[in-house]
Amino acid sequence: MTSLLDRKIGRANAWLHGLTRLQKKLVLAPFDALLVAFSLWAAVAIRLESPWPYFVWIGGWWLLLVLPLVGMGIFYSIGLYRVVMRSMGRHGAWRILRGTVLLSGVLTSFGYFDNTLFIPRSTPIIFGLLLFSLLVGVRMLGGSYYRWLRERGGGRRPVLIYGAGESGMQLVAALDAAREFRPVAFLDDEPSLIGSLVAGRKVHAPSDIDRLTERFGVSDILLAVPSITRTRRKEIVAFLSQRSLRVQTIPSMVELVSGIGTIDQLRKVGVEELLGREAVDADADLFTSVHGRSVMVTGAGGSIGSELCRQIAVAGAQRLVLFEMSEFSLYSIERELTELGSEIEIHAVLGSVCDERRLEQVVRRHQVETIFHAAAYKHVPLVEANPLEGIRNNTIGTECVANVAERCGVTRAILVSTDKAVRPTNVMGASKRMAEKVFQRAQQRCDTTIFSMVRFGNVMGSSGSVIPLFKKQIAAGGPVTVTHPEVIRYFMTIPEAAQLVIQAASMAEGGDVFLLDMGDAVPILDLAKRMIRLSGLDLKDEESPLGDIEIVFTGLRPGEKLFEELLVDGDALPTAHPKIMRSVDSITDGYRAEAALDELRTAVDKRDLETTSQLLERLVEGYSPNWWPAQNAELPRSGAPTQPETRQVISSEAAHS
Repeated sequence: MTSLLDRKIGRANAWLHGLTRLQKKLVLAPFDALLVAFSLWAAVAIRLESPWPYFVWIGGWWLLLVLPLVGMGIFYSIGLYRVVMRSMGRHGAWRILRGTVLLSGVLTSFGYFDNTLFIPRSTPIIFGLLLFSLLVGVRMLGGSYYRWLRERGGGRRPVLIYGAGESGMQLVAALDAAREFRPVAFLDDEPSLIGSLVAGRKVHAPSDIDRLTERFGVSDILLAVPSITRTRRKEIVAFLSQRSLRVQTIPSMVELVSGIGTIDQLRKVGVEELLGREAVDADADLFTSVHGRSVMVTGAGGSIGSELCRQIAVAGAQRLVLFEMSEFSLYSIERELTELGSEIEIHAVLGSVCDERRLEQVVRRHQVETIFHAAAYKHVPLVEANPLEGIRNNTIGTECVANVAERCGVTRAILVSTDKAVRPTNVMGASKRMAEKVFQRAQQRCDTTIFSMVRFGNVMGSSGSVIPLFKKQIAAGGPVTVTHPEVIRYFMTIPEAAQLVIQAASMAEGGDVFLLDMGDAVPILDLAKRMIRLSGLDLKDEESPLGDIEIVFTGLRPGEKLFEELLVDGDALPTAHPKIMRSVDSITDGYRAEAALDELRTAVDKRDLETTSQLLERLVEGYSPNWWPAQNAELPRSGAPTQPETRQVISSEAAHS
């Protein structure tokens, strides 16, 4: 019986969709004519309390033919048939009201000019009210029937909408006009709304979510709460992440008001909603390091470098020099900035930070006043496998930048550093700590340039970050790989990182190391579980063997730590920004630092891995490598298993030594 009904519904749906606009008008216009004739008869019958008063219709029968024809002409002239039935709203009702008033006036004029007609004066009023009600009612019923057919036969996914306010109602209207989702109910925190009907859907308390998902077979929930506080938004996302629901959200209120986003532009809830702190807001007064200045960004095509470029362009810099080694990355960021239509001068320059002559040429040509040094190799396992190139780029490249900044009289130079530079266990962290020492030494010998460093944790969405990897693995059906069940990390968004760097540069006094208050550390295992659930999938483990995505532990990678730190000496001072701190790090003796850098540069140039390793252990406080490639390491035989308990990986550079 059900299948027969579904087939009939499907045929009716196909027939309706198959009609052209002209065919629909040809069906609707004669039906409206019948409603005009019926309304005229009913108005006379109501007024004279007789179903067929003979003395009226003996001389006025022709009105039942002429008035409907006149009505179709009026309705067509006012554009009533241009209104789509399923989107009938106040504009359509207004057109119907105009048509019925005009048609009532025509009926009144017939009675006034033709003395043979008996039309009581109240009849046109009753006629107009009846006709208006019938025309509006028929169109609303037709629209409801159309939506019912589409919902029954269109395969639309049932969804819950969190938020029964104005945005929620607009979202329902947008989804009703689309063909993907079918809103079945609202969830809202406001007690006064619970149990009421909004846009034809009942409003429920959030505690009813499990019952509603089971009743309607819901696997998606849409957030329509653009104006709530960040804290409350995080609470809602955390509540929903405990269930296997695919969570999407509409743009924020700022995006809606500015026109950047529309109410029907749904997107997945970002993992940044689960940060253990409030997002850091920018302070416009702390952008003096770039406003009206000639600025250069090294590594301009990278994750941090490209966001720095975007914000520097918005902050009103006079000139922006994009210095990048990757041709494609440089092309991408230059094109993006050019399309912004900003008046800022943009110069795209290919080059390596290890080429000191090239750097100096560019800085002098464009009269650079501020340098943001974001060029670095940052992927820990790759730098572990290629330690000499990592040190050359991260440390020696930073020395080239510092030398050029000093010689050219650059006002400010800012190094983008990392929490992995604190008591590092990997070459990448050690090379970045050496880069910090390079800037600190440059500040000791130079009083014309302000050198500073900015140190922060993992950046969400950057290349090499765990979050894009998890997203890719979830999209592929798993498994999701986590190195260790106890690994924890601090996280921040890319815009936050760029804002921190620019604002810290404005507060720098010389030799400063700035840190961000990054809140609570996030367990990577919990992060993986939440990302799986927010994607609408179930975790597959011993308790749920029929789940969708499994988490696999792969063991710590070479050079990886269970946790990261931001302070070397454990002390930090407040700054003008409540979320930015200034680290108090000990400064290495300048002459010793220069001599050590000379030794390190010589060892790298000679590709002497053993000496380079010894120098790093001597120069970097707290450096305790959990792996270093032996210079004469024996390459593993093809197919031979590795030994994860010692985490030894033969580096490509060791192989070539």
